[in-house]
Amino acid sequence: MKAFAGLLCLLLVMAALLFIPAGTFDYWQAWMFLAVYFAASLALTLYLMKADPQLLRRRMRGGPTAEKKPAQRIIMVVASLGFIGLPIVAAVDHRFGWSELPPSVALAGDALVVLGWLAIFLVFKENTFASATIEVAPDQKVISTGPYALVRHPMYAGALVMLLGIPIALGSWWGVLVMAAMLPALIWRLFDEEKFLARKLPGYAEYQKKVRHRLVPLVW
Repeated sequence: MKAFAGLLCLLLVMAALLFIPAGTFDYWQAWMFLAVYFAASLALTLYLMKADPQLLRRRMRGGPTAEKKPAQRIIMVVASLGFIGLPIVAAVDHRFGWSELPPSVALAGDALVVLGWLAIFLVFKENTFASATIEVAPDQKVISTGPYALVRHPMYAGALVMLLGIPIALGSWWGVLVMAAMLPALIWRLFDEEKFLARKLPGYAEYQKKVRHRLVPLVW
């Protein structure tokens, strides 16, 4: 019930962040994005409820207040503000017509959102310890199979694909700048997480030597 209530609350908040700044409900890109985003969210929630309820509980403990380190609280505040800014900037862009994206490009943005969710699903399927906060569970072990055999942070990679897709799906090139502004905070979090895991999780330092790339296979 808590998971469903959280999804409903997020849906209502995101709809408000889109349609109030847009000043209209005549915004088909927003309706399509909301349908795609929350259909994928619901499907993943239902999967976790059945296959891994413990991971679902871990994922529900997130956000700035859930982090233990001050640096991570700052990072999560910046990321949260960026996530709020994505729909607002895109909606204002729609209102004033700053960007002119053909429908096919907006639909390609929806496809990126789905692709990002698919990557996150593969991570959850492989790693039951994929918490929303930086922590190490007592029984946690290093995961080096599935997407973790390609890059060390496949969930971040999937999230970045999704974040890129959101403003495009909403018909806004200006929204992509908001996503780009979030990158330094996300990369900071990635580095900080790696230092923490190398200290706290046995075998992680060896895993870093085995899998050299963080986000993009054969690139970085």
